[in-house]
Amino acid sequence: MYQIDETNFSEKYILLIPSMLDAHFPLLKYAFYSKDYHPVILDNEDNIQNIGLKYVNHDMCYPAILNVGQIVGALQSGKYDLTRTALLMPQAGDACRGSNYISVLRRGVKNAGFHVPTLSLNALGLEKESQLKLRPDMVWRAFISVVYGDLLMILKNQIKPYEKKPGTVQKMEKRWLRILSNELKSGKNMGLLSLKRRMKQIVHEYRQIPKQKRNCKKVGIVGELYVKYCHLGNRNLLPFLEEEGCEYYVNGLLWYVLYYIDTHFEKENFFMQKAYKTGFRLIANIQKSMITILRENGFYVMDEFLKFKKQASDYVNFNCSVGDGWLIGAEVVAHTKGGYNRILGVQPFGCMPNQISGRGLYPTLNRKLLHTRLSSIDFDPGASELNIKNRIKMVLDIPL
Repeated sequence: MYQIDETNFSEKYILLIPSMLDAHFPLLKYAFYSKDYHPVILDNEDNIQNIGLKYVNHDMCYPAILNVGQIVGALQSGKYDLTRTALLMPQAGDACRGSNYISVLRRGVKNAGFHVPTLSLNALGLEKESQLKLRPDMVWRAFISVVYGDLLMILKNQIKPYEKKPGTVQKMEKRWLRILSNELKSGKNMGLLSLKRRMKQIVHEYRQIPKQKRNCKKVGIVGELYVKYCHLGNRNLLPFLEEEGCEYYVNGLLWYVLYYIDTHFEKENFFMQKAYKTGFRLIANIQKSMITILRENGFYVMDEFLKFKKQASDYVNFNCSVGDGWLIGAEVVAHTKGGYNRILGVQPFGCMPNQISGRGLYPTLNRKLLHTRLSSIDFDPGASELNIKNRIKMVLDIPL
């Protein structure tokens, strides 16, 4: 397996990646290292919305505006040698404006006066001439990173509202990110048995964190991928919920990965279908192990994917698979059955898949799921932060 040296990048391309997954990117970045590229997850946040609005049509999705703004802002900072800098834009490849992100990025970067190569990361064979070439070890590192990212996120969100000494969870998280980062860089402890053993160790240590009793309102979060997982997209939603005395649950990324495989590869040829089914079974097996470990130690987590899907069969239409598709409604059902009866559906304003699979489904779900308060929260450059917070507080304050 390729040995990663974070200090050796003088002869490599710097690969700039917009911030998208708060809980996963600290580890997931190691999947993008290669002999050619040194990835950098961007952390510049100042004025990126205004920069994005300058170089992106205002009708585009909010995530595209922020991503382009963050990348152009980084290029304008002067921190990077533009003769050996490249850009990476992940693409879902669905029938929505998200599929245009890479063309929007290229135009925005060009209009800003920069000429740097832009690579696409996708699983559908789009942009083949500029697609990031993935090696098996890169894919395996990515998978391991998503598992650990999910685990640390689920543990943090359930313990942090109740920690007796503030900062304990953050300290524990930093410790494990350091340990797991070293393993991802060196390629050590990357087998399935080592993965399961590490998960048990992590959960056991988090379980030892001293907690206090608090009467927290339980809030579930569903919606568009970027807005759900990135603080830039949801305007620091999670810290606001903490200030309001809430415990919140954001479902793991593994559920999205399995949903994507389940809905996007049925038209592939026989051999590709066999490969994807094998991958599906492997991921589902690890997901099941993670769920078992969490539940044995007293933590809540949603059901394994196939059971999770079956549970939603009376509430959602599985034919709706564009973008986050039926996964949104399925997560609403799972949140309700798990006791998270206040649910925020977060999405960019005008996001087409979320208007159908989210907003279009919410009235029906509110009628069918008794004692549940489900509300849609839209984010876009013109949305007032005060209005967003007031809408969230309506969900929190109305008795169930």
